[in-house]
Amino acid sequence: MAAQSHFGTAGGTAAADRVNANDVATQRTMLEGTTMDTAATAPTRPSPFGRYENILVSVEDRVATITFNRPERMNAWNAAMGAEVAAAVKVAEGDAEIRAIVLTGAGRAFCAGADIAATATVAASPVPVNGAPAEGRFGYLRSSPKPIIAAINGAAAGVGLTIALACDLRFVAAGAKLTTAFARRGLAAEDGLAWLLPRLIGPMHAADLALTGRIVLAEEADRLGLARVLPAETFRFEVQRYASELANLSSPRAVGIIKRQLREAWTQDFAQAVAVSAVEIERCRQTEDFREGVAHFIEKRRPAFTGF
Repeated sequence: MAAQSHFGTAGGTAAADRVNANDVATQRTMLEGTTMDTAATAPTRPSPFGRYENILVSVEDRVATITFNRPERMNAWNAAMGAEVAAAVKVAEGDAEIRAIVLTGAGRAFCAGADIAATATVAASPVPVNGAPAEGRFGYLRSSPKPIIAAINGAAAGVGLTIALACDLRFVAAGAKLTTAFARRGLAAEDGLAWLLPRLIGPMHAADLALTGRIVLAEEADRLGLARVLPAETFRFEVQRYASELANLSSPRAVGIIKRQLREAWTQDFAQAVAVSAVEIERCRQTEDFREGVAHFIEKRRPAFTGF
């Protein structure tokens, strides 16, 4: 029986479904053939992650990929999966060898909203799994010092879209369907969507998507600035390549600072943002990563940032 979702029966992009999410060998071969060498130099080591029931976690080239793994339910969100995602993100944050995090879904969906069967009988808790209550359930994604990328491989609805909005970067497979959905379920916009969406795509577009709950295709999401569309056939590879370059070519210390600057700038005026940057620049000039940043540029070689 097809899983019920905000899109009716299980659907999504057929082309995206043809991509093998576990084809690590193919991705590695393709990466080695690119002009920008991002192949990992560190030896293989035991995974720092535990065993999970609702997600899969893999690490490649300093990128941790957390995959929502309930494909038979189009990765519908429930408390158990939420707890595992939060736990996996925390592990990734504490691992110096992991410098970027990707969230994606198994099968044809990213996350087709809350698990209707669960929410029909269980009230959602206002207390998040990780982070301060004021930040909501997914505030830990925004406050993480590491860049978090939403790889929207297929349908994303309701809480699924909200999770993506809490990430730093969003890529979407061509043909994927997105919707806020809340208004069409008799619900208020939850988990800060009403605050995030206008800041990402503007008040007019945010009102359109939130009030109507209409379905938006990946191509329109790209035009709105909501997510960058990528070909479905090579989607996972393209996201991995982007994440690998970010993880290997940018200073992890600088990335953490810049991510915080971008987040705090939403509530600062220009003068405050400039003052913060002046302080941070002076601190950066005293670090190993700054010296390495200058050295690798002059020597025209791959950087070897340490995060210090």
